[in-house]
Amino acid sequence: MKTNPPIFAALLACIACSTALSMTKNEHAAQKDIIAGEYKVSRDKCNSLKANAKEICVSEAKGVLSVAKAELKSAYEPSARHTEKVAMAKGDAAYDTAKEKCDDSQGNAKSICRADAKAMHVKAQDEARVTRVNAEADKVRTGARSMADKDENKASLKAALARCDSMMGAAKDTCMTDAKFKHNVK
Repeated sequence: MKTNPPIFAALLACIACSTALSMTKNEHAAQKDIIAGEYKVSRDKCNSLKANAKEICVSEAKGVLSVAKAELKSAYEPSARHTEKVAMAKGDAAYDTAKEKCDDSQGNAKSICRADAKAMHVKAQDEARVTRVNAEADKVRTGARSMADKDENKASLKAALARCDSMMGAAKDTCMTDAKFKHNVK
């Protein structure tokens, strides 16, 4: 049973799209209010259901709320850690709902269902951590590459200017200008 209304799915898409754009404090607050309102609508739809169907519905609504809040936080303050929290929220939501669905089973089937749900949850958490670590490592690699490029450029410029020192007059001036231009020195 799906409780996500199309409006809520559109909201999540808007939040994901806004990651590339900066979000103002007022926009953030407005999005939080929209998320809370959509959660209330989803949760109210569960009231007409009975027994485990209601619990599944509530779990799905809570999961969508949790994911939406994590995505909003990630859009408002983008970072590898917040991206990890989005993935964790998705894994937690899926796990909680899967556990509720397992309650419809009995005996060994229920145990197997819960074990499968737990295995999927552990995998989702591990994937989220790996994604964060990779993003942080990419940032470190990018920074290290940038520093290395600057150091290489500086050393190369120094060598080029040393070659220019053996020249005289206009040739030396031209050599130095060319070296500075080639190494992007102003």
